[in-house]
Amino acid sequence: MSVTILPLSASDKDDWRSLWHDYLAFYETDVADEVYENTFSRLTDPSNHQQHALIARQDTGPVGLVHYIYHPHNWRIENVCYLQDLYVSADVRNQGLGRALIEAVYTEAQNQGVDNVYWLTQDFNHSARKLYDKVAELTPFIKYQKS
Repeated sequence: MSVTILPLSASDKDDWRSLWHDYLAFYETDVADEVYENTFSRLTDPSNHQQHALIARQDTGPVGLVHYIYHPHNWRIENVCYLQDLYVSADVRNQGLGRALIEAVYTEAQNQGVDNVYWLTQDFNHSARKLYDKVAELTPFIKYQKS
């Protein structure tokens, strides 16, 4: 599988939206059009040094994306990196693309002097967790949230 992974650019808008829509649908959710617009704007704004995205392409078109966010951490001097969204199109899963996207985030973070990358997943997302167990360490933390 020949895949190219590049930073998201303004010309990727329709492809990105389609991939992110599919990602959100996987989690049985959706967001308003203004959220799509605002998120894409932030992800492609060169002056925004916190939020980033990479898009993966094959000859056939877009096949994956990852969003990641740098933020301060009270237990560290340097920032940490939160890998917020990772998606690989169903027809190309189990071919190493998820790992390639995670490793691309690791590389980007290292280039920024950030050595801590973390993310959350649903406990029943067994297929993704098989990969995550190979590329990172499972922590004992549980997420709480108030919306």
